Amino acid sequence: MFDNISFANPDFFWLFLLLPLAIVWYIFKQKEQTASLRISSAKGFSYNSILPKLKPGLFLLRLLALGAIIVALARPQTEDISTRSKTTKGIDIVMAIDVSSSMLARDLKPNRLSALKEVAADFIKERPNDRIGLVVYAGEGYTKTPITTDKSIVLNALSEISYGQLDDGTAIGMGLATSVNRLKESKAKSKIIILLTDGVNNSGFIEPQTAADLAIEFGIKTYTIGIGTNGNALTPIQYNPDGSFRYGMRQVEIDENLLKDIATATGGKYFRATDNESLEEIYDEINKLEKTEVEEFKYYRYEEKFRPWILLAGILLLLEWILRNTLFRSFV
Repeated sequence: MFDNISFANPDFFWLFLLLPLAIVWYIFKQKEQTASLRISSAKGFSYNSILPKLKPGLFLLRLLALGAIIVALARPQTEDISTRSKTTKGIDIVMAIDVSSSMLARDLKPNRLSALKEVAADFIKERPNDRIGLVVYAGEGYTKTPITTDKSIVLNALSEISYGQLDDGTAIGMGLATSVNRLKESKAKSKIIILLTDGVNNSGFIEPQTAADLAIEFGIKTYTIGIGTNGNALTPIQYNPDGSFRYGMRQVEIDENLLKDIATATGGKYFRATDNESLEEIYDEINKLEKTEVEEFKYYRYEEKFRPWILLAGILLLLEWILRNTLFRSFV
């Protein structure tokens, strides 16, 4: 009966101390009311009724009724809690993804681009309260998806990213500038870019430093990720007429100094992903660094449960009165 029950007036429970006092009072009263009669013989006075022995049960009914009244005074109630969350500090995120031919290198499994798409999808799913957009770049850059809260659109667009959609090359400045353009009008409290590349800037008409200056001007933090093993990687070196590639071992060249400079200047951080596991860890760290503030509102609804106790006390007192004036009338 007390499962999931709280009490609005628990101070009334001290009244239970009256119960043992009432028991002591009852015992002394019974002794005072008990008279003795000396006779030479009890023969002829035998009486086998069990009612006199049950008479204390009337007092027990009163005690139980008093206990029920005390519980009712303490106001038992059930508590129903509902919550509603509200995002108080949203984050707008643009993920700038390198789709040059070198992203098909197989130092990550099955290749850099596929590994990135898998990890990025998990990252997107873990940001339910943020707006996310996608920018892809190679020899140039373009917006794949504007920032949106619809994660299904972003995830679908991410799955469609592949090599061959743009002229080959690595235009880091174009990728970053396009990302800044998507975020510059944002009213979000925090704006970030996650820029990933596996090479050196060799294309585009916007210098990376110029794009970084734009990010600084609009208050956009940039996390940069260099992807590729330390050493040689099995990389496409020739495009075949049938659409396939011929692979060969090539030295992994990443302009880490440039990526570090961009991250530092914009208030972000540079990471290096040399395998699938480190790439996952990088996105996990960014996820922890960029926390969205969510305010939770709790609503409490109370339902009073004292009425059954009052009813129980009334039934016990009524039962005691009936028994006292009927079955136990001769012994009271």
